[in-house]
Amino acid sequence: MKASVTATNTGPVDFGRDSGNLLERMIFNHRRWVLLVCLVLTVVLGFMSRKVELNASFESVIPTSHPYIQNYLKHRNDLRGLGNTLRVVVETQGETVLDGQYLKTLQQINDDIFAVPGVERSYMQSLWTRGVRWIAVTEAGIDGGPVMPDTFDGSPASLQELRTNILRSGQVGSLVADDFKSTTIVVPLLDYDAQSNTKLDYKKLSERIEEIRGRYDGKGVRVYVVGFAKVMGDLIDGLGDVLLFFAIAIVIATAMVFWFNRCARSTVIVVVCSLVAVVWQLGLLPLLGFRLDPYSILVPFLVFAIGMSHGAQKMNGVMQDIGRGLDRVAAARNTFRRLFMAGFTALVCDAVGFAVLLWVDIAAIRALALIASLGVAILIFTNLILLPVLLTYTGVSPKAAARALAQENEAMDGRRQWLWRFLDLFTTRRWAAAAILLSVAGAVVGLRASANLQIGDLKAGAPELRQDSRYNRDNAYVASHYSTSSDVLAVMVTTPKDECANYETLTRVSDLQARLATVPGVDATSSFADLQRIMGGAFNEGSMKWMEIIPNQQALNSVITQSPRGLFNEDCNLLTVYVYLADHKAQTLQRVVDTAAAFARERDTQDVKFLLAAGNGGIEAATNSVVRDTNGKMLYGVYAAVILLCLVSFRSWRAVVVAVLPLVLTSILAEALMVALGMGVKVATLPVVALGVGIGVDYALYILSVTMLWLREGKSLSESYYRSLLFTGRVVMLTGFTLAAGVGTWIFSPIQFQADMGLLLAFMFLWNMLGALVLVPSLAVFLLPNKQASRSSRPATNATADKLVV
Repeated sequence: MKASVTATNTGPVDFGRDSGNLLERMIFNHRRWVLLVCLVLTVVLGFMSRKVELNASFESVIPTSHPYIQNYLKHRNDLRGLGNTLRVVVETQGETVLDGQYLKTLQQINDDIFAVPGVERSYMQSLWTRGVRWIAVTEAGIDGGPVMPDTFDGSPASLQELRTNILRSGQVGSLVADDFKSTTIVVPLLDYDAQSNTKLDYKKLSERIEEIRGRYDGKGVRVYVVGFAKVMGDLIDGLGDVLLFFAIAIVIATAMVFWFNRCARSTVIVVVCSLVAVVWQLGLLPLLGFRLDPYSILVPFLVFAIGMSHGAQKMNGVMQDIGRGLDRVAAARNTFRRLFMAGFTALVCDAVGFAVLLWVDIAAIRALALIASLGVAILIFTNLILLPVLLTYTGVSPKAAARALAQENEAMDGRRQWLWRFLDLFTTRRWAAAAILLSVAGAVVGLRASANLQIGDLKAGAPELRQDSRYNRDNAYVASHYSTSSDVLAVMVTTPKDECANYETLTRVSDLQARLATVPGVDATSSFADLQRIMGGAFNEGSMKWMEIIPNQQALNSVITQSPRGLFNEDCNLLTVYVYLADHKAQTLQRVVDTAAAFARERDTQDVKFLLAAGNGGIEAATNSVVRDTNGKMLYGVYAAVILLCLVSFRSWRAVVVAVLPLVLTSILAEALMVALGMGVKVATLPVVALGVGIGVDYALYILSVTMLWLREGKSLSESYYRSLLFTGRVVMLTGFTLAAGVGTWIFSPIQFQADMGLLLAFMFLWNMLGALVLVPSLAVFLLPNKQASRSSRPATNATADKLVV
């Protein structure tokens, strides 16, 4: 088949089998093979996608190479309960927990949790575990034993004995609420299910805990559950809503594309090709050893959204060319020539936006980056190659093609729509200067606001969930009824073997506790030094005058045998200082780690080291540190890559400036928006700004590519920009609003971090679209050549059908 179209200045354009570059000939001369390969891949990978695992991992969301985490992992076996731990709080609906029926129910709940797979049973703590002990001075000397009496039978006498033991154990405010209305079961978790020898399934764990809660809740007690595993379980449980919003986004995108082109067949082709990319992506995940977690579950939607953006551009080009008189094959090849390189460059920029997340030393973010980059790479085949090949067979509706041609002819005859006339104003110096000045003012305001952007959580509880969620209500109860909160930061003190009770070491530990007690946000501290002070008084007839660390090594060593588990390890070469925090907000954590780190620099010796940090507070402090260090590096990296790719594509530094500056403005304003909405930069929000840059550059690339083509043909900036609006600008607006509407529905998600991502992405999609439509022509006025030329110098009917864009 031969086809051509007359093109002034360049002569006839050939669409025969031997025309075009090697890639074009390989694709369009072997269309059936392309379709067959894609069909086979879709069937095979569609089958494989059923094996995609949806789970979470404690270690995947912490920076395992950070010094704090390295210290924790090194001593992990001696720090049971300071990593992945659940706290199950059982509140009585009676007057006090010192009630026989309540304690029987507590025992049943304790036993049920004990049998849950993944629980590290030997380190559980509650009133019913023998590891919870008391020590006191009695008439017979120093005495001790388990808090729950061996002879407990629920009688008033045994209840009174239990009350005495609780008060002597120092567990009030820790395992027992300050008001004696509830008690806690501390449940350390393994990263694996020892029974099945598989990774811990957080969804099943959460379901088992909820089953236990449902069995007892409201029957004389009320059960509250907090901890990382419960957060992950609730997020995974809410992923059904994520899939619902995915479906809604597909419906919105389909409806808006159909409204734009009025062609059912081409709309279906665009949607199908974008969904095929998602199927390929999901099918490849189990083959490559990846799984989806609550953070990466949103990636398939982003891949679909990017596919819709590029697919709509290809569909629009084919429709316009068919309207001009080209047949289906010629129109598809012509669109491929004009837009493949622009689309390829844009997709590479998208991939770079994801790939820079590999800098973040958190396994969940790196997995997100790899999964997303894989999806974008797939789009090169499905939306830049498969879609135009499918259109060679289906074509577009004749009515839709005629409508598109009529709209273009009307526009080229001078009957411009009001919106196009308004946008064209920004190709004049006066309007362009006003737009640039307004953008500079916005950037200045945004920079001042974004200077207050904080790292980490800014709210109590689990910011990934809504503040009124069941989990955050449970957390609020625990925080208000226990003086030692669930937010714990632990400082590890290493000593030579068998010297954890050394007098000099204990005095240093006591000094650290005294310094930490002055830090805002620290509720309490606890360590072996506290027990030594208590025992100092006990050894001296209970006198409070002697409640100090006695400078007698033999007496200090004798306390070791009376100590409960957790204050030091079996080899007596590791002490643990527990720092109970009011919350885990970024400022609180930073104050504590700064104070502890300064103390370590001052008081560390060759034999004794104060190491940060364990506990959920220490782990989050390390995570915040990594996020802070990589946030700027990541953003600079994505901009460097985008600049390089634009420079290769346009071969003009001026064009690069025109394309990139609108993205910079959007990034600044997005950070200012995060400050205004009370969002911190953390694992859930860290990827958003980078993704906004990578995806947002698509708009500028499509607009600028066509504009520069016509500028090089001698057209004025006004006419060049207008023609780019007719060819790609309408689709830029379509995809901008479509993507914003799609992610905008996430705002109603019960998962807070999905709502935050949806709001930020919708904002960035819209602002990047406005930047491409307003700032690109405004900057071009001052930076790009603006050769005035007659409108008659080139036939309007062949406006963009003559050559490859880049």
